Amino acid sequence: MSGTVEARLTELGLTLPAVVPPLAAYQPAVQSGVYVYTSGQLPMVEGKLPLVGKVGAEVTAEEAKDLARTCALNALAAVKSVTGDLDRVERVVKVVGFVASAPDFTGQPGVLNGASELLGEVLGDRGVHARSAVGVAVLPLDAPVEVEIQVELKA
Repeated sequence: MSGTVEARLTELGLTLPAVVPPLAAYQPAVQSGVYVYTSGQLPMVEGKLPLVGKVGAEVTAEEAKDLARTCALNALAAVKSVTGDLDRVERVVKVVGFVASAPDFTGQPGVLNGASELLGEVLGDRGVHARSAVGVAVLPLDAPVEVEIQVELKA
């Protein structure tokens, strides 16, 4: 265990998963200067999507919110794969979330609260961030939600 962030994950009953392998020609995360940018993270659990479909149709908003938490946890794993230690995170700067939405579904912000709340629980004030929540027609593998994060590292 690296440090206080991973100790906090343990306190919350969470385990940092293995980094989800890329589905195409990209890296799960890259560092540029003091920033780490993750690729979009799907809610993969042990290599599989627990649910597929559109939020507001096949997937409920509450289920999607839980999936967004999983996406954020996968994003933290991607950050750690680049930094070696989540205690190097100064703050989460930006979260961008995509919700595969039924045509009449407008609750994207509530779904993305799953990711935002997880980052706050794990990182405290360092997890407070700017955010975009975007409804889309479809996501890779028919995933209901996808989340990417940008973090600033301690100097």
